[in-house]
Amino acid sequence: MRVTSPATVDHLDFAHQLADAAAEVQRRWFRAELEIESKLDESPVTIADRQTELLMREMIQARFPGHGIFGEEYGKQDVDAEFVWVLDPIDGTKSFICGRPQFGTLIGLLHQGQPVLGLIDQAILRERWVGVMNEPATFNGKSIRTRACPTLSQAVLASYSRRMFEKGPVRDAFDTLEEQVYLSQFNTDCYGYGLLAAGFVDLVVEQGLFPYDYLPILPILQGAGAVITDWKGRPVGLGSSGRVIAAGDRRVHEQALAMFEPLAD
Repeated sequence: MRVTSPATVDHLDFAHQLADAAAEVQRRWFRAELEIESKLDESPVTIADRQTELLMREMIQARFPGHGIFGEEYGKQDVDAEFVWVLDPIDGTKSFICGRPQFGTLIGLLHQGQPVLGLIDQAILRERWVGVMNEPATFNGKSIRTRACPTLSQAVLASYSRRMFEKGPVRDAFDTLEEQVYLSQFNTDCYGYGLLAAGFVDLVVEQGLFPYDYLPILPILQGAGAVITDWKGRPVGLGSSGRVIAAGDRRVHEQALAMFEPLAD
């Protein structure tokens, strides 16, 4: 890939190395007997999550000692650095522990706080999405684009769970959205965004996300022609609220945004 962004060819090659190493760890633990722990937010974590992130951190520190790291399991390190790696070792731990290959490793690179490189890797299916600023997004090395979808009635919706939306007007809005779309899929985590970029899903609506959940995905979606904003229609970035609407077609994005914008902070 020709790289014209602050993320260099070396950065891209290294991101692939991180993903390859993470995949080896996950293939060893997938559908194996695991001890499942609960974090403070009651989300599950396993030895596979922790080993994956520790390995990637060690590799980053050895190859780019001046770079920062922001990971889900072990937090922030030198995040004021010019380049910061953003890591979610297993996005979709619940799918992982259920033996479902609908999770992924997220690897992103920020330059001065802006996402310039992103990667989703599905270790079991050996699927990999890559996005680099100013370049077309790829799936297993081939360029991808979102598909046209003019109306919600034709749209495939992906989301983690309707339970992520608090009861009341927000959940009511999501339920109304689900009633209007052609088809809905749940427990998709990062995989849903990958399918959107590849033209198999049309819309993702979620809330309660953290920067490591969405920053690595941004270059992929943008390189595939997707639209992604918060619920106010603002660009998604490091300081965003964690409320996201992503769509492959701007028309569907506008229709979904109209339903959630009145509910946004």
